Amino acid sequence: MKTMLLRPLAAKKSKKHSLQAITALLFVLLIIGASIYAFVYLKHDPTLTDLRGRLQGASALHPFGTDHLGRDVLTRLLLGGGQTLGYSLLALGAALLIGIPFGLIAGYKRGWVDKLFMRIADGFLAFPDTIVAIVLSGLLGAGIGNLVLAIVIVKWVSYARLVRSTVLSESQKDYIRIARTNGLSDARIMTKHLLPHIAGHVLVLASLDLGKIILLISSLSYIGLGAKPPTPEWGAMLNDSRPYFQSRPELMVYPGLAIGVVVLLANMLGDYLRDRFDVKKEVQP
Repeated sequence: MKTMLLRPLAAKKSKKHSLQAITALLFVLLIIGASIYAFVYLKHDPTLTDLRGRLQGASALHPFGTDHLGRDVLTRLLLGGGQTLGYSLLALGAALLIGIPFGLIAGYKRGWVDKLFMRIADGFLAFPDTIVAIVLSGLLGAGIGNLVLAIVIVKWVSYARLVRSTVLSESQKDYIRIARTNGLSDARIMTKHLLPHIAGHVLVLASLDLGKIILLISSLSYIGLGAKPPTPEWGAMLNDSRPYFQSRPELMVYPGLAIGVVVLLANMLGDYLRDRFDVKKEVQP
């Protein structure tokens, strides 16, 4: 009787999460599409200054007004979304490409390889991600490329640790022993049998981590360690608009709201994937 009562609640919860995931995905695609549209069919040069038209309000020519240098805010906001999302996905993809092979090899081979990896991972995890990213960005020098590199250096460890722990658990199961008995190579076992089992865990962590990476890129660009002027980027736009907050607060509201919405959508998608793959305790955002 209890099971029969719980089934409609579970179905309703699943339907709600599916709707949230579809909504989040559509909004993310809409933002990417708008950024591509602004890049291809650009009506305003995002770097061209016009001091005579600086700090204008909303108009037909400039729907979101102009900034302190007379640049169109809407154009820079859309292109800034492409910059922020694009570099965040680049950093996330590079971290995955490094972390997954490291975790697979360390978890499957064990021995000195695993011990060496764990010592490296412990060194990275001794400090918060944000602190390490700031230090590395400062050492490498300001610039979006160096910022992405710093984030990759910080983030690959979490994926490698997740993959390693999953591989350690899966490699003790019977189907792996049977595969070894049948003479399959280690590379074949890792790619054909182990990789599909870690895909769901990695996908959930990546979706939950995307919002953190967006915030990290935006915050470090805000303090001058990311995108350099006049490149349109949400965090840099926040910094540029800070002196004009009292007279034109919307110049900070637009990029700040964009960052908040995209991070919220990424977290909604991550929550759906976590429930979809039934990942509860192993993956933490």
